[in-house]
Amino acid sequence: MNVYLMVDLEGISGIYCPDQVMSDGHRLAEGRAYMTADINACVEACKEAGVDKVYVRDCHGGSNTLIYDQLTPLADYAICGSTGNNRFAGLEDCDAVILLGYHAMAGTPAAILEHSMSSKGVQNYWVNGRLVGETAIDAAIVGERGKPVIMVSGDDKVCAEAREFLPWVVTCEVKRALNCFGGMLLPQAKAHALIKEKTREAIAAFDTMKPYVIDHPVVMRQECVERGQVPSTHGKPYMRVIDGRTYEVEAATMEEALFRL
Repeated sequence: MNVYLMVDLEGISGIYCPDQVMSDGHRLAEGRAYMTADINACVEACKEAGVDKVYVRDCHGGSNTLIYDQLTPLADYAICGSTGNNRFAGLEDCDAVILLGYHAMAGTPAAILEHSMSSKGVQNYWVNGRLVGETAIDAAIVGERGKPVIMVSGDDKVCAEAREFLPWVVTCEVKRALNCFGGMLLPQAKAHALIKEKTREAIAAFDTMKPYVIDHPVVMRQECVERGQVPSTHGKPYMRVIDGRTYEVEAATMEEALFRL
């Protein structure tokens, strides 16, 4: 069995403020260290549970967050930098996916650093008429390829969101959100112990997990934060403008819809 770790930063243990996650944040080095440590805990638990290979995909920002020389040698691949239009490069070799360090969708009340892809550009996403965030989007992308998401880690809000879309999934609550920029954080050692416990639990329950499959073709809608951000139909002839801040696309797959936006 091979496992794919898709890793974001905002839901990592110890993360609660923008300065830890932004490219110009004065605490980004701290955030990068916390992310790498959570990854190592998860990878170690995967191997302890008998997983053959673990692929680690850094998906935060420009995919430059993982501290490469601090990654455990138990990991088999680190996927960093641009992967073109393949959001889950290497997924074909894996059987299951863990979404590590994820955050709640844009607009979730009191969720730590809530957003959907871009806090500056995106107000909301809908897929086939349903409001979604990154957890559902990524679960749908891997679900199209027959792969189940078996675990999601982050704050209590993203854990609840994950269970809404994926009732079978194991969730790992490493912090409780108080507002967008604060929460009740588990001490690091306890957070890592919990990540290991929940990782082993998710792998043991693999046979009960299901791919998240949505109806096709996929209609994906984006509401922009600011006016004037809707792309021109000359550059995207396949898009439909809904109003001054909202447009949608139709595509054969979830991944194609995401990149068309």
